Amino acid sequence: MLRIAVVGSGPSGVYAAQTLVQQREVPGVRVDVLDRLPAPYGLVRYGVAPDHEKIKSLQGSLRTVLEDERIRFLGNVEVGGPGLPTGRLLELYHAVVYCVGAARDRLLGIPGEELAGVHSATAFVAWYSGHPDAAAEAFDLPGVDAAIVVGAGNVAVDVTRILARGVPELAPTDMPQPALGALGASGVREVRMVARRGPSQAKFTTKELRELGTMPDVDAVVDPAELALDPAYTDPGAPLPAVNRRNTEVLRGWAADPPRGGGRRITLRFFLRPVEVLGGPGGRVAGMRFERTLPDGRGGVRGTGAYEDIPARLILRSVGYQGVPLPGLPFDEATGTVPHAAGRVLRGGRAALGEYVAGWIKRGPTGVIGTNRPCAKETASSLLQDAGELARRTLPRDPLEVLRAAGLRPVEWPGWLAIEAAEAELGRSLGRRSVKIPDWAGLLAAAAGGPG
Repeated sequence: MLRIAVVGSGPSGVYAAQTLVQQREVPGVRVDVLDRLPAPYGLVRYGVAPDHEKIKSLQGSLRTVLEDERIRFLGNVEVGGPGLPTGRLLELYHAVVYCVGAARDRLLGIPGEELAGVHSATAFVAWYSGHPDAAAEAFDLPGVDAAIVVGAGNVAVDVTRILARGVPELAPTDMPQPALGALGASGVREVRMVARRGPSQAKFTTKELRELGTMPDVDAVVDPAELALDPAYTDPGAPLPAVNRRNTEVLRGWAADPPRGGGRRITLRFFLRPVEVLGGPGGRVAGMRFERTLPDGRGGVRGTGAYEDIPARLILRSVGYQGVPLPGLPFDEATGTVPHAAGRVLRGGRAALGEYVAGWIKRGPTGVIGTNRPCAKETASSLLQDAGELARRTLPRDPLEVLRAAGLRPVEWPGWLAIEAAEAELGRSLGRRSVKIPDWAGLLAAAAGGPG
């Protein structure tokens, strides 16, 4: 029997586990899916916006995989810490597949970024998604009338939409009650989403963009003169990828329609590069200075020396994710990934037998959820090719016994089901559907069957 550990229970980890147990070439494969959190599903639970229920429903298919009798979920297990170094993990399993994602956000690298009121979109998403690491985050939304979101990808669209949403649209979701209350008391009336390049180069998808223009009591606004700075926008016949072409068509429609007079406004700005965060009283952000940019003819932009100050009491940067080194594994700081060859971890340029990667830590933070499936299959294929050599090693007793003996307290699948039941009960008590428990103590108490 080949015993494998998959570190991370998001899509890449679950797809890797599924491929390993469903293949027929190597019989008797058993997989433990380990996660630092007591809840599974990774970014599907803690990264997909709560009002995107269709995407969140993917949890159902991930659940089916994790309920396979050949797969065991072990949450609340931190790999790489003093309790379970990566080297020790490899002693307990024939092979380890690391699917740990890219948890760090990129900085803008401009003066004033440290001011109060400047946050990463990653932290904001974690807060309204109920990630237990974000339970202590404080977003002073009642004191904010205008916000700036820097970025033009789907995460930027998500946080912009959530800031502009009303409680009636958010209450049916699983958003934690503290976040729902804070957003309900929000003073935000204007959200500006700002990109340094043009509309034809934006990274958001058309479905998400279009949604901004259909929200109740919200106006989606663009400046036709700003759109016209993009040659590909002004030329309807310009060769563009299908998504970018559809995006420009949506923006063209917004530019032609007058605002409806909604209570809140979303403004998309283009060709503005952030150069400084402006401070106000008490060391809090008061706005942001941007430099006007123009296309440079080579797919990028150049500065013009013209500047614009935009007031805001909240700034969220959404300019990408970075991988985080895992103690004990090699790491390429330039790419934010673990060096690998077809998923095999490389140490000193040579494949390290028994160590593999999949997902963002393998390829970088690119693609959509479905991209993880072929990525995981490639890694699983490499592992299975090595199966003969891997299986020669004799392992100690059941890893779960070893983890418990080391003082770890893994949350098994029944513990996760207890968390689900506790969240459903919390929702009923609040007159809502299932509501996430947003803190470590509450999650672990629920997993143990105690009060939250």
